[in-house]
Amino acid sequence: MKPVFKSLLAAATVAVAATGAQAQEAKSLKDLLDQVQQNRVSEARLDKQREAEFQSARADKQALLRKAQSELKAEEDRGDRLQQQFSDNEVTLNEKAAELDQATGTLGEMFGVVRQASSEAYGRISTSIVSAQFEGRGEFLAAMSEDSKGLPNIQELEDLWFALQKEMTEGGDVVKFTTEVVNLDGGSSQQEIVRIGTFNLIGEDGYLAYDPEAEVVQPLGRQPDAHFVASANDLIDATSGLVPFYADPSQGAILGLLKQKATMSERYHAGGPVGYTITLMLAIGLLIGVYKLITLTIVGGKMRSQLKNVSNPSEGNPLGRILKVYKENKNADAENLELKLDEAILRELPRIESGINVIKIFAAIAPLLGLLGTVLGMIETFQTITLFGTGDPRMMAGSISMALVTTAQGIIAALPLILTHSIVASRSKSIIHILDEQTAGIVAAHTESEKA
Repeated sequence: MKPVFKSLLAAATVAVAATGAQAQEAKSLKDLLDQVQQNRVSEARLDKQREAEFQSARADKQALLRKAQSELKAEEDRGDRLQQQFSDNEVTLNEKAAELDQATGTLGEMFGVVRQASSEAYGRISTSIVSAQFEGRGEFLAAMSEDSKGLPNIQELEDLWFALQKEMTEGGDVVKFTTEVVNLDGGSSQQEIVRIGTFNLIGEDGYLAYDPEAEVVQPLGRQPDAHFVASANDLIDATSGLVPFYADPSQGAILGLLKQKATMSERYHAGGPVGYTITLMLAIGLLIGVYKLITLTIVGGKMRSQLKNVSNPSEGNPLGRILKVYKENKNADAENLELKLDEAILRELPRIESGINVIKIFAAIAPLLGLLGTVLGMIETFQTITLFGTGDPRMMAGSISMALVTTAQGIIAALPLILTHSIVASRSKSIIHILDEQTAGIVAAHTESEKA
């Protein structure tokens, strides 16, 4: 029995330790029994306290549950009432719609036409340049065109008629008024502008555009040609009378197309390096031609002066130098004199004809360079087609422009170069002809003097 006793003692000790009692080690079985009974009573009291707390919490949870169930039932009842009310309202709306159709009768069709007319009038008036002078004209039209249920009253019908009549009246007037113009750099200024009917707006910078979304007036991104802008300036400066003016009847569409049209500078730069080379050749050829024309004119003038004074040859012109050779070889026979004079003429020819062949070469090369630019442009066009296809022709516009512009540049450069070469060559031939003529006369006179 001793082992059993020991086991019970160990269990009792563990139990005392688990309850957290601060009892001292029992010295006898009686002390241990007392401590266990005390702990048992304490634990029973604690268990009853916990059970009471649990019962109280359970009651609270039951109350919350009953409250939530009550609220759910109330919301369900409210949902049923709202559903029934919605159904009743739908029936009422259908009845009222039927009553409205019956009341309007044939007027309903008229009101539909009015709404359609309001929508069309709003689209026209809101984008009209007349709105730049009279702001906010289309607000009530927008409301009339968007209201699909309400019926317009007499006042609204009169306002619609007045808006259409005003648009027609203002379309035939040319008026000046002051408004804010938004500049292209983002700033704005008050300007006096001229409105030509419903076609164009003109300001200090030329033609103006009206942006209906932002409701602002601003200059065109690029003005049309100078003579168009000049007519606009004349109209602004005029105070009375008739003034010729280029109006855009499409209300800015044609001006928009003119704005997209490439300028001469843009067309020139479309030629690329080939076009620049052609231009350089044209400039060099023309400079050489002008230089040769000036020098040959001066030489021709000196030769004409020398013809008037043949007995006193000068070193400052070809004829004088040839006459000096004759003067130095008067005693030679006719054959040797002719050879000497021919030699003198050959020495003069390089000075007279220098640079003329360069102009001719440039005139021949310029069209070939234009053809080269055409070939390069077509090669680039086919490369673009290979990469991007033919869906967007604007992708190929740059290379096609190069192909066409370089051809035009080559022809344009060749024409003045050919003309310059013809003029300069004709002037040089006239000088050489005078030298040959005078040389032949000198030789003939010398031959006759020998025979005499």
